Amino acid sequence: MSLAKVHVIGGGLAGSEAAWQIARAGVPVVLHEMRPLRGTEAHRTERLAELVCSNSLRSDDALNNAVGLLHEEMRRCDSLVLQAADATKLPAGGALAVDRDGFSGFIEKALAAEPGVEIRREEIASLPPAEWDSVIIATGPLTAPGLANAVRELTGEDALAFFDAIAPIVHAESIDQGVAWRESRYGKGDGADYINCPLDRPQYETFIAALLAGEKGEFRGWEKDTPYFEGCLPIEVMAARGANTLRWGPMKPVGLHDPRTGKGVYAVVQLRQDNALGTLYNIVGFQTKLKHAEQKRIFRMIPGLERAEFARLGGLHRNTFLNSPRLLNDRLQLKALPRLRFAGQITGVEGYVESAAIGLLAGRFAAAERLGSRSEAPPATTALGALLAHITGGAAAETFQPMNVNFGLFPPLAEGAVTRANKHERKPMMARRALADLDLWLGRREAAE
Repeated sequence: MSLAKVHVIGGGLAGSEAAWQIARAGVPVVLHEMRPLRGTEAHRTERLAELVCSNSLRSDDALNNAVGLLHEEMRRCDSLVLQAADATKLPAGGALAVDRDGFSGFIEKALAAEPGVEIRREEIASLPPAEWDSVIIATGPLTAPGLANAVRELTGEDALAFFDAIAPIVHAESIDQGVAWRESRYGKGDGADYINCPLDRPQYETFIAALLAGEKGEFRGWEKDTPYFEGCLPIEVMAARGANTLRWGPMKPVGLHDPRTGKGVYAVVQLRQDNALGTLYNIVGFQTKLKHAEQKRIFRMIPGLERAEFARLGGLHRNTFLNSPRLLNDRLQLKALPRLRFAGQITGVEGYVESAAIGLLAGRFAAAERLGSRSEAPPATTALGALLAHITGGAAAETFQPMNVNFGLFPPLAEGAVTRANKHERKPMMARRALADLDLWLGRREAAE
């Protein structure tokens, strides 16, 4: 531990993952977290790696879903975030949902016990001092104003911004189980991982009208022109796009049958377990800017939620991110000042797992540099590599927007590999190629399964 320390600013998922990767490589690291000295609009605790929105890390299907593939790649890279997720997993069909308090507690305990990690509770309100020759800024979408302004001045670029939304959480005992039923869409997972609240056509149409008429919270002046991220739209914004938009989005009824009738339903609201005790459930896809009183009134119109008691109501907060294709190189270094790396959601990736994945890569790059070597970027055929390539040059800087990992970011398979007869195998083939290439990148000899 005679090596100079690497500094990581921000104790969210990306910063925590970066610090873990650096320390596990044998390089000392200081993790700076401003909470509780300075709070944010979204966090409610002072824990590291707090989940501020959903408790789901989305699909865990490594062969058919790009985020599930990213899970598996991160597991093979000794990811602390995936260790925590697997240790605190909750039933959620094919998704990887976690007990949010257990998840953050696992990560904080692991980092506190790691000899190479020093945790400092302090705000870095400007550019890090020059003597910090290796810094990872993983301050997320709610970067402290002083640091954000310093980065803007340094780069000469205006950071883009979008709104991220929080879905409400309901006490399970307040859900009417005589109306709602347990079932996973298409029987995935244990087949009963979600609570479903059915709506017939008149109930659905009345609900949509209430959403559109409901009183919304006022945006502050600096928020008014900020575009939404398409992957996390408020429910009332989706409703305004057309009468059936929600029926083909978070309220889609396909793959579910009301046990009282044995038939399908016109629309359905799903709730997913939010803590290990099973006492809290979040309303899936119901992020909103409705005022709190309106949320209670309108969401209690849903059959089964007439007496719902809310542990947390929905909300919306402004997120900022860099124009990474223009500002960062392929090792996540700021071109204008290479001693600074960026990681997590501030780089323009969207989602818990994607943010942690960029933290993992930033940590590995910083550790390799400190050890006197240059870590190669993961192949673009992997989920890690595809995501990195997208934000550091694959996306057009002029139209750059936040992006979840998806198979559209991967290089195509060899010509002729996919035919009309085997087109359903395209994603599994890409996933198997990714895992084989990842193992080669990690220096493993064994082939991916």
